[in-house]
Amino acid sequence: MRNQTKLHLEQLQETLQRLNLWQAIPPAPEAFLSQSPFYLDTMEPQEWLQWVFIPRMHALLDSHSPLPNQIAISPYIEEALKEFDDLDLLLKPLVALEELLQNQ
Repeated sequence: MRNQTKLHLEQLQETLQRLNLWQAIPPAPEAFLSQSPFYLDTMEPQEWLQWVFIPRMHALLDSHSPLPNQIAISPYIEEALKEFDDLDLLLKPLVALEELLQNQ
């Protein structure tokens, strides 16, 4: 289960890179201080995936902490990036990860 989670996270990262959504430079430090869900007020959806979600999930895996079993990120990404041409490609690894975690 943990290995599959790691695989889905890697696929999500590869997809972000392939779609040219991966950034070399992180947001400003104050962007990480947001109290809003998904950091709506300080980051774009793809930034949040790259700089917050993926690292936090890896931290949970590395520390052998319990993984969330009720996550619903894809509806936010779907709405926030509805104009993005390759949205289906981006959602695929994310939905697979959600399904894996919800069925643990």
